[in-house]
Formats: sequence, C-alpha cells, structure tokens
Amino acid sequence: MDLESVKKSLEKGNETASLVDELPFRFLEPLITSSLKVDHIEPGRVVCSMKIPPRLIKHGNSLHGGATAALVDVVGCTAICSLGHPPLSTGVSVEINVSYMDAAYVDEEIEIEARALRVGKAVAVVSVEFKKKKTGEVLAQGRHTKYIPLASKM
Repeated sequence: MDLESVKKSLEKGNETASLVDELPFRFLEPLITSSLKVDHIEPGRVVCSMKIPPRLIKHGNSLHGGATAALVDVVGCTAICSLGHPPLSTGVSVEINVSYMDAAYVDEEIEIEARALRVGKAVAVVSVEFKKKKTGEVLAQGRHTKYIPLASKM
C-alpha cells in the first residue's frame, strides 16, 4: 500500500465530520455503556454483563479494542466509586493497559468484573477482567491507574 492510501484510510472520517461535530457533548460514555447491566456491586468490586451491540464492533464482527479500553475506564471507575468516591471525583487516568486474549462477537453475552486493587489518597489502581458469560473464558484483562486530586480544605 502506498503512503497516500495509508493517509486516506486514516482521514476517511473527514467525509462525515459534519455529522460527528453534531454529536452531543460526552456522547462516548452512553455509546459504550447503554448495553451494560450491573449484576453485583460491593465495596471495591463491580460485576456487569453486556450483550455485545452492533455499534461496538469492528471489521470481523467482533468487539472493538477501543470499546474494550473505554469499558476498562468506565467500569473501573465504578469500582473506585463503590468505595465512597463521588462519581465525578475519580480523578484522571495516568495509565490504562489492556491485554486481549480472545474475541467477543455481536450478540454474545460477556461479563465484566472490576476490582479496586488500591485506592489511596492520590492514586487508585483497578483491574478489569472480561469473560465470555457462557464459557467463563477470559477475553481481555485491563488495568487502570488514576490520579485522584486531593480535595481542597478551603
């Protein structure tokens, strides 16, 4: 593939830029989470299930890795919130990593389990595991580190 073709493959979104610009503010979270169901929650642990919707797939009909990473972020933050942090005060991401081991396909049921490994005064670390609900097979494992800003004493 020549370099111009590579460039065009990345810039193909320019054709729909006007549509994208009209998407509502903070549209990504509802796009990712609208299929989630919380099955269990306890301090430091959240278990969700999800039937993979067509809007989150890539070519090959499987869950997009970017959607998986976004779920590590969003579901991981709920594990922090379950320990008493208000939802909008879980800080900013310092690092997110995801190891992908298998694929999940459209309409397949998955389970997502987030565990708070450490929530301190300034740093929180969570792990998030994705499994096929039918077999228990691990699809992906993520880890998310967040900086939690200290509350002002004023």
